[in-house]
Order: sequence, then C-alpha cells, then structure tokens
Amino acid sequence: MGSLPPSLDLPSPPLGKPPHLQLLSETTLLNLFKSQQNHLNYFFQNLDFSQALSFTQTLLNSRGTIFFSGVGKSGFVASKISQTLVSLDIRSSFLCPLDALHGDIGALSSADVLVLFSKSGSTEELLRLLPCARAKGVYLISVTSVSNNALANACDMNVHLPLERELCPFDLAPVTSTAIQMLFGDTVAIALMGARSLTKEQYAANHPAGRIGKSLIFKVKDVMKKKDELPICKEGDLIMEQLVELSSKGCGCLLVIDDEYHLLGTFTDGDLRRTLIKASGEAIFKLRVGDMCNSNLEARMGWKLVGAISHYPLALLVLLVN
Repeated sequence: MGSLPPSLDLPSPPLGKPPHLQLLSETTLLNLFKSQQNHLNYFFQNLDFSQALSFTQTLLNSRGTIFFSGVGKSGFVASKISQTLVSLDIRSSFLCPLDALHGDIGALSSADVLVLFSKSGSTEELLRLLPCARAKGVYLISVTSVSNNALANACDMNVHLPLERELCPFDLAPVTSTAIQMLFGDTVAIALMGARSLTKEQYAANHPAGRIGKSLIFKVKDVMKKKDELPICKEGDLIMEQLVELSSKGCGCLLVIDDEYHLLGTFTDGDLRRTLIKASGEAIFKLRVGDMCNSNLEARMGWKLVGAISHYPLALLVLLVN
C-alpha cells in the first residue's frame, strides 16, 4: 500500500504535555466512604422487612421464570441479580424493555414473574412495557426508591428501597441507589438459595470452571494425562534422546516403565540438572535414563501405570493400579 501524496500527508500530532497531576486528600476520600456507609445504614435501618419477605416468598413460589428488567444503571443491576439466580439453579433471565417491545416479550408467560428495577419509578421504557406484560398474565413487581410513583401504582407488588440521598454531591449520579439495589437483590438471592436447600455440589455443577466446581465435580480420571499424553521412556533410552519427551509433555519429569507399563522410576528436571553437573564432556551423550533415574521400589512390585496428574513445575501425582 503506497504512501499518501505529499499534499495529503497528515501533520504529525504535536507533542503533548504530561497531564497535570491532581492530588486527592486522604481525608476527603475517607469522608466519602463514611458518608456512603451512613447512606447504606439508612437503607438497612428503614427497609420494610415485611415487603422484603413478601418479595422473596413470591420469587420462591414462582412456577415459571423470574424475569428482571431495568434501564441504565438499574438495568445493569437487574441483569446481575438475574445472573446470580441462574448460578443458584433458579430459572431467571434479564428482559431488556426496548427489545421486549420488539418481540422479546414473547418469552413471558402467565407463570412468570417480572421484577422491574427503577430508582424513580417513572422510567418511561418500563411504563410502556407494563400493559404489554400484564396482557401476558405476568405477575408484576416494582423495586423503587421514590414513594408513590407511577410504576409502583401499576404493579401487583412494590418494594420500597429507602434512599437517603446519592453520594454524588449533586444528588444525581446513581451510585448509592444502585448499591442498595444490588445489596437487596443479592441478599434475596442468598435467601432463596437457603430456602431451596441448594447443596454445594449443586452449586458447583453450575460453576465447572471455578475453584469449587473443579474440586467437587472433576474426578482424577477427568484431568489426568493418559496414554500418549504421558511422558514415558525406558531404562535403556539415552537421556539426550528423551529431552523432547521431557519438555513437551509438561509434567516436569519422565516416567520410566518396562515393556508392560510397570513404573520403574522417574527422571525429573532436577535429575537432568544434576546429570549435567556430574557428567563431563561426551559422557552425557552416553548416559541412559536408568543410570540416573529415581528408582521406585514399590513400583517394581507389580503396579501398572495408567495416568498422571501434573501441576508443573510443582508436583506430579502418578496413578497406579494393580
């Protein structure tokens, strides 16, 4: 691809000055955290727990899917709470109010519950969604922070989340309101988890890639190296000819076997380093694995190698069976 003609060459951007560094005082930041703590305390101290209980009980008894909806920051919170419920084995989904009015409302049925998050309760997109959702026979719940709002008056149930004010100095940016929405939703989620007697094994089944899932779901046979994945060699093999096998299998050692796959010993990265130190000149090219490997006496008593688990370079667990 050619360069631009000289007349069209773009000028080089001027070298900018480093941005002016502004310092935030420790006292200012500390006061903000304390103020947010006070706002959250106001929420906990004034929350109507009878409303919270009715809300939680309704979700617990739902025969269908629990849908959550919201716009803007409240929409992000609603989506997160829905994802939390799904991870707890509860049927849930996020319903975008705009997409709902363009076909996605077809996912709703009379067995479902629709929870609408809105700080003001006057979100236009949610108000437009309400009559359409009601026509589907959905049970409607609003979660708001302003008293006597349009959304709460049009729903079957309302949960009021007490909001003293936003942490924002203008009392505008939704930072405290979204924090209490998240606290409320996640606490209810854990209440549902307990009421449904979800076990750790059931929870792990929905998190196969996480630490809990790996520890409870996967068995040794699921993760161990087998057959061609194993870094195996014979006692008579030359060490220098087995370096590729030692490095490529990612186990940090060679498993020394006989013709019937009986484990005779191991030859580790450490053994290779010690061999290189001890051997001199061309002698290294004549050394065999059996000369330097760690002999395993118990393994010579008839145990057959079937697989290995590696956590290279920390450890290697060899699996044996009679």
